[in-house]
Amino acid sequence: MDLSIYFKKADLIPAIVQDVQSDEVLMLAYMNEDSLKQTLDSGYTWFYSRSRGELWNKGATSGHYQKVLSVTPDCDDDTLLIRVEQIGVACHTGERSCFFRKGELLNNESSTKQPL
Repeated sequence: MDLSIYFKKADLIPAIVQDVQSDEVLMLAYMNEDSLKQTLDSGYTWFYSRSRGELWNKGATSGHYQKVLSVTPDCDDDTLLIRVEQIGVACHTGERSCFFRKGELLNNESSTKQPL
């Protein structure tokens, strides 16, 4: 499979990781072509660490692996949705999701405002 189609705009693309059971968004990380290939070959998530400049396997040090059930590109082929079976927690803080601070910046979920 030619994975280069997903990296025509940039060397790194966002990967949104979602729990297959609850549909909860667990985290967002970045992938390069090598980490996507490792993910598809192994069945577990691999990402590219922008701070360390290297590939990392989610769970390799924590034991909190992500078993990949599907990988779906968006309509522009520049973002991936990765649905996983989360083993343990996803966030390095110990929270299940990296998005545990609900509505900290804005919370208009109950708003009845109409779009402009």
